Amino acid sequence: MSTVEFTCSGCTQRIEVNEEMRETILSVGCPVCTTPATEDDFDE
Repeated sequence: MSTVEFTCSGCTQRIEVNEEMRETILSVGCPVCTTPATEDDFDE
């Protein structure tokens, strides 16, 4: 399973996530601070 790196634009937390977690973060925001996330917050 591939992973991508999420970097929160609010709290700058960096988290390696799988596709399922990426979709969850896009829906509900950063798991640390709940700042809304966009596709631009993910790096392949």
